[in-house]
Amino acid sequence: MDERIFVAGTAPKLDDGTCPDDAGDQARRCLEIIATALAEAGASFRDVVRTRIYLVEASDFDSVGAAHGAVFGSIRPANTTVVVKELLDPRWKVEIEVEAVISVDDAPS
Repeated sequence: MDERIFVAGTAPKLDDGTCPDDAGDQARRCLEIIATALAEAGASFRDVVRTRIYLVEASDFDSVGAAHGAVFGSIRPANTTVVVKELLDPRWKVEIEVEAVISVDDAPS
């Protein structure tokens, strides 16, 4: 049996509440937060089967896609990227969410 892990709505917030200005840097920050959440659930990026990227500006796709590709290039999860009117905080240019699947045999006890 498999266990599904969902990491939703990951925003590019730094620990002090600020966020980077650059969309690529924001994506990298989202992915750092996601890595921590996955690890806490007993998973890693290699367990991710689907990602969703929410962009405010389509023109940021290349830099955000490069950050995504640096992590998931060899893993190749299904991805959907959508452009939205805005995100919760006007400083945010990107949010990322992932779904991972781990075997119960691989799950932490």
